Amino acid sequence: MPNHWFDAHLDLACLAVNKRDMTCADLAKVTGPWLPAAVTLPSLRAGGVVACLGTIFTEMNGNDAEGYPEGDVEAASRRGRAQLEVYRTWVDQGHIALGLRQALRIDAGVGAVRGGMGAAEVIAESPAPKMAQSGKLHVGILVECADPIRSPEELSWWVDAGVVAIGLSWSHGSRYSGGNGTPGVGINAQGREFIAAMDELRVIHDLSHLSQQSTEDLLELTDRPVMASHSNVRAFVNSYPERHLADETIAEIGRRGGMVGVNLVSNFIDPKVTHDPPTRARLSKLFDHIDRIAELMGRRDGVGLGSDMDGGFGSDWLPQGIDAPRDLGIIADGLRDRGWSEEDIEGFRFGNWARFIAANAPG
Repeated sequence: MPNHWFDAHLDLACLAVNKRDMTCADLAKVTGPWLPAAVTLPSLRAGGVVACLGTIFTEMNGNDAEGYPEGDVEAASRRGRAQLEVYRTWVDQGHIALGLRQALRIDAGVGAVRGGMGAAEVIAESPAPKMAQSGKLHVGILVECADPIRSPEELSWWVDAGVVAIGLSWSHGSRYSGGNGTPGVGINAQGREFIAAMDELRVIHDLSHLSQQSTEDLLELTDRPVMASHSNVRAFVNSYPERHLADETIAEIGRRGGMVGVNLVSNFIDPKVTHDPPTRARLSKLFDHIDRIAELMGRRDGVGLGSDMDGGFGSDWLPQGIDAPRDLGIIADGLRDRGWSEEDIEGFRFGNWARFIAANAPG
């Protein structure tokens, strides 16, 4: 799908409940939080983003519309359901389509590992997915922090509502596990029950924002393919040690046939940049992360985009040259300059995520 993109991490509903005008086509006229704006529904369409994982993001003790008091199960549930209602409203208005996996048309007979790096082996024969052409943004829901889901027994309701992936915790931790801001805290007994329920329903595990201990616990508790929707290489940004992925974790994600989505936040690309005054990461640093992930996996079909664009910040936190989805082509150009083939680049843009979701998501 030339010039089409799959973005594995966009906080669309969070932006909406915080009063971002998500239907505005002119980014210069967008109102709401975290300006200057990059992400609205029209800007995604203009940039060729045809599919994404749209989050339900909630924050323990947060002060904005996604926040809820620690330990208040019902408040967390209300916050999450309010964001789910945003997606349902957009469906009714014709802006998006929910049910991402169902929208992928399958052409049989293509191996899962394509455009590899010499050492790659074909993990399994897997068809090459293509997106049904509806003109709408196709959204699968990623729950970023599982606290809105009141118990493992409630999970099936959320899956029926469109959830395809869950990260057990955000940075502050959750009722189920530790987050990257709570080093040393792992997955508790209820979290272990939750993982078993996810596996039974084929919900994809997202490692982004888990503490290292929770990551290791999860990888022991499940043998399924996993993803990190919006994380970079820890070795390159060690000022955020548990926010990003250790080399061993990246290699294990690759061994399982999983996916890593690279994050476009500048200080998650280069920790030397600043936000007061704002400076922006050079794209060469982003390509270093992409190449390193592919190197650790031994193949190029396990990495794609997980931009986190406008995830609590404005477009001036993005790398140089990227101000909106319309600029994503600059990433493809840079990968071409680094020796990536057209097949590799198509995989990074769309095919790698589409294949992974088609093979592993519920539905």
